[in-house]
Amino acid sequence: MMLGCEVLGAGDRAAISLPKDRWLGDTDTSHVHAGGPDYKLLDAGDTALVVEFGDSIDRRISATVLALARRVSQIDLDGVVECVPTFRSLMVHYDPLVVTSASLGIRIGELIRGLHIREDVGRVWRLPACYDPRIAPDLEQVAGRTGLSAAQVVECHSATSYHVHMLGFLPGMAYLGDVATELVLPRLATPRLKVPAGSLGIATTMTCVYPMDTPAGWHLIGRCPVPFLERRLQPTVLLAAGDKVTFTPVSLREYEQLSAQAAAGTLRIVPVDEPMEVAA
Repeated sequence: MMLGCEVLGAGDRAAISLPKDRWLGDTDTSHVHAGGPDYKLLDAGDTALVVEFGDSIDRRISATVLALARRVSQIDLDGVVECVPTFRSLMVHYDPLVVTSASLGIRIGELIRGLHIREDVGRVWRLPACYDPRIAPDLEQVAGRTGLSAAQVVECHSATSYHVHMLGFLPGMAYLGDVATELVLPRLATPRLKVPAGSLGIATTMTCVYPMDTPAGWHLIGRCPVPFLERRLQPTVLLAAGDKVTFTPVSLREYEQLSAQAAAGTLRIVPVDEPMEVAA
């Protein structure tokens, strides 16, 4: 079966030494301003440099992190091995036999000066989700704690376009923000020892789909049949930082059908801006 998608309207850390005209001020030399967004450069051991853009979870900060990741990738900086985006920083792994942290920091500063920041990048996905109470063990509790009905919780959660801030905790697990204010709740006081793969959870301002069975402490309000992690010889993940996601409610019967197709390897889903292949 083919699913289509629709478009939606580090201990102490040392600051890198840079020329004085690059510092914001004499009292806080870990902040740098070079005509672009403010940032910090922090050593993470001797093979990684963290470029930090803020201290909050914010889509604009995320867009800045991802813009720098794209720029570093595009120009193929000497010595750079990998870039790992997080909520508010980019970790740049490098080979110290090829480039020093100081010279890499200077080059990154040059890139930030001319950084083109956009929030409308990434793919757009519409994913099926089943909110049936039989596979949503915390739905009624979430409704009670928020003062909403179960139907209103589902409506509120599925009406939001979520931004993939980063992948982490588990392979393929995407941190999706931001949950509507009405659904913001702290994590469970006692985490579950096992949460089934595909479980749809919410906690604080985030929502997620767990890509595998795992202990977890988020409120479970549904289940998604789409695999977020394909365990092959070379594993692949569904989402990437910068993508946008909405969830489309489906019935328990539809969920079971889609899950069976996923298990058989016949479930196909593509972003809204990519053409669907026609099944033979």
